[in-house]
Amino acid sequence: MNYKLKIQYDGTNYCGWQIQKNAVTIQQVIFDTITVITKKKINLIGSGRTDTGVHALGQVANFIIDEKLDVYKFKHSLNAILPKDISIIDMKETSEEFHSRFDAQKRSYIYLMSKIKSPFYNNYSYYLNDNIDIDYLNELSKSLLGEHNFTSFSKKNTDVKNKNCIIYDIHWKEYQDKILFYIEANRFLHGMVRTIIGTLLFAQKNKWNKENIIEIINSEDREKAGEAIPAKGLFLYKVKY
Repeated sequence: MNYKLKIQYDGTNYCGWQIQKNAVTIQQVIFDTITVITKKKINLIGSGRTDTGVHALGQVANFIIDEKLDVYKFKHSLNAILPKDISIIDMKETSEEFHSRFDAQKRSYIYLMSKIKSPFYNNYSYYLNDNIDIDYLNELSKSLLGEHNFTSFSKKNTDVKNKNCIIYDIHWKEYQDKILFYIEANRFLHGMVRTIIGTLLFAQKNKWNKENIIEIINSEDREKAGEAIPAKGLFLYKVKY
C-alpha cells in the first residue's frame, strides 16, 4: 500500500528536509515516528529538499508498506508522537505508482517580509528596513520567467549537474505592513529562491534594469548575483501533480 502525506513544519530547529549524518532533519523525525508506530522500516520519499531553517505549508511525501493502515487513526498517532513543529495535515492511500518527487509537475514557494520590526513576525519573516517599489520589483522579476540556467543563483558546492529550471510565475505583493514574494517552477536548485530574492532587492536598491538581471543569468557565475536572504521567511507553499 502506498500512502501520501501532506506535511507542514517549522524549519527553525532543523537542518532541512533530507536525512543526513549528525544532523536533525524533518525527514528523519517523520521516518523515526513511522517506524515506532509500524515497527517496520519504510522509505519516506519527499517531493523535494528544503534547506536549513526553511518552513513548509504543503510539503508532500509518500511511503510504501506491506499492510493496510487505518488512515484516520494512523494520522492521529503520527501527530501525537511528532514534535509540535511538525504536523501531518492530510494522509491518504494513493496508487502504487505514485512518487512524490518524480510525479511533481510544479513547486511553489512564498517568502514573507515585514516592514516593521515585530517580535511576532521575527521567526517567520525578514525585517526589510528599505523602501520597496513593488511595481519595479515585478518588472525586474519578469526577466526570470521561462527556462534558464540558474547556476548564478545556486550554491557552488552542489552535485546537481543540470541547472536548468523553468519559472512559470514570479511576483511580489504588498499587504499593509507585509510584503509577499511568490515563485512557481518545475524545480529549484539549492539556495535558488533566497538568492533570487536577495538579487532582486539589491537590483531595486541600485536602480538596475532587466538587462542587468539577464546578464547575471547568462554569466552562470554565482559571484555576479546578490547575497541570499535569510531562510526564516521562506515557505514551501504547494506541490502540484
